[in-house]
Amino acid sequence: MTDYEMITAQVTKALLDLKIAGKLQLGAQVVIGCSTSEVAGGKIGKNSAPQIGEWIAEAVLKFCKNANLTPIFQCCEHLNRSLVMDKEAAEKAGYTQVCAIPQPKAGGSVPAAAWKMLENPCLVMAVQAHAGIDIGDTLIGMHLRPVAVPFRGEIDKVGSAHVTCAYSRLPYIGGERAVYQ
Repeated sequence: MTDYEMITAQVTKALLDLKIAGKLQLGAQVVIGCSTSEVAGGKIGKNSAPQIGEWIAEAVLKFCKNANLTPIFQCCEHLNRSLVMDKEAAEKAGYTQVCAIPQPKAGGSVPAAAWKMLENPCLVMAVQAHAGIDIGDTLIGMHLRPVAVPFRGEIDKVGSAHVTCAYSRLPYIGGERAVYQ
């Protein structure tokens, strides 16, 4: 199995497991944070790998299209963790757009690749996604809806990078007398 086949299979399986565990509905937003440096076996932020970024962005976009999910790609701290997504989806959600174009060393390899692959990309300041996958400990939690529920599927690594998944649930309100669905 080639690196491309292994990495895209791992990303696809992680997304499938998350979709099932989180019971993601059609159109649900899924944020992806990824350090290609970590995937390649290095340290986060030190050795951006544009080719790996292309593989991961391609796998995410393909899966999300087939599953009717909305993919969102978190940039690194050099772009204040802004996010790449489809402009129509951003406008529909009411997200605040910002002005920059991600690059492999200023935004990250995965968001830079997604920017090129999306038909009408835009950059937004923040989101509240239904679920997410964090590849390489990029800290996507700020972009998930409350309450985030950590989830461990079959895939615990993409390449050499640690993987953490989470989906959100509605907050429980009330106390001991409250009744929940």
